[in-house]
Amino acid sequence: MFISAIKSFRAIALFILLLSLPLSCASPGQAGSVDQDSQSVSKSLSSYAADWNRLFFRSSGWFGGDGIFGIPLDGKEFVPAGPQTRTLFIFSDSVIGNTKDGKVGSGDFKMIHNLVAYLDGSEPAPGKFEFYWPEGEDGKPATLFVPQTPHTQPGDYYWLGDGFVNVDADSTLYIFAYQVRDVPTGAFFEFEQVGVSLIAISPGSEPPFNEQRQMETPFFSPLEDGSGNITFGSGIFVNTASAGAPNPDGYIYIYGVAGIYQELHVARVRPESFENFSTWQFWDGQDWNSEMKASKSVTNSVSNELSLSPLPDGRYLLVHQRYGMLPEVAVQVAKSPVGPFFPAKDIWHCPEVDEDIDYFVYNAKAYPHLSKPGELLVSYNVNSFDFFKDILTDPQLCRPRFIRLRL
Repeated sequence: MFISAIKSFRAIALFILLLSLPLSCASPGQAGSVDQDSQSVSKSLSSYAADWNRLFFRSSGWFGGDGIFGIPLDGKEFVPAGPQTRTLFIFSDSVIGNTKDGKVGSGDFKMIHNLVAYLDGSEPAPGKFEFYWPEGEDGKPATLFVPQTPHTQPGDYYWLGDGFVNVDADSTLYIFAYQVRDVPTGAFFEFEQVGVSLIAISPGSEPPFNEQRQMETPFFSPLEDGSGNITFGSGIFVNTASAGAPNPDGYIYIYGVAGIYQELHVARVRPESFENFSTWQFWDGQDWNSEMKASKSVTNSVSNELSLSPLPDGRYLLVHQRYGMLPEVAVQVAKSPVGPFFPAKDIWHCPEVDEDIDYFVYNAKAYPHLSKPGELLVSYNVNSFDFFKDILTDPQLCRPRFIRLRL
């Protein structure tokens, strides 16, 4: 299960990751004895969010997945969730089946490319948390969002980017979807991204979202210097009064990641023009420009999924995985949604990489509306380079992990 964190990674990122892993580890597939609460306050601004981690530790049904984003369906991104709040969690590659005694048989689970879950209220309560995936004609779990755009080829699939509810227009739910195609070349990662689509879901729609609309977008493009591609949809910052933003300017900010150096780019658009791609503007380092090719990076070494959240003092906090897959969750303070960004500060060392030489972490991001006052709830993903072997003896390895960052 190699997901969107690594779709634009190449040899440089992999080399750095492997150098960062310890050489003395537990045997493959076996959980080590790392205490995730052992990081002292003096060494970390963060703590293990045990209640949220329990919510996602499951032995049957969905028991692992990545690409997690949490979207408040009332559009109140920066207002603390209450009893009536409903959050849509979207996942990319996910495993569904039954585990027993901490193991799973090779025929006892199925991987699908995306699904959703709903949480009612503000607390990680198992009784108010429910997953949804469709079933195929064979009665087995099936992928929820399947590419249906004009240039789709058989076998293409979606990994999901960020999403939001466009309350200031008509309350359509938008989700970015990265179109991916398997390419059996013998390379380490045998797939490639071929586009970015936008999924539009009408207010009040329920899974399987039969009336969804899918649009191809221009927001996936090769860089002019040939160093990779740029992809928008990695994170969304809804800077509107309806979202609860403290200093709203009425724009939706969409973040993209480019090239092997994981450079962060920024676009913006008015809510009412979100589907009018010709009205999007791109930060060129000095001003907003109508040409995407004029976009300039505002920082680098970020992850393919991330978040930007307002801070109580009027600044902004970017949360990401350092260089996409390194073992540190990092934050960067900024003076505006386009920066300038202060240097990255590590706020958590992900102990899962110390459990197995194949384990890696990626794509940290925050959930402002599910956070308590004075803190920020953050998640990151865990996976294995030897996934189909390690999952047999550590089935829950690929569930998201949650921490709390003190603000």
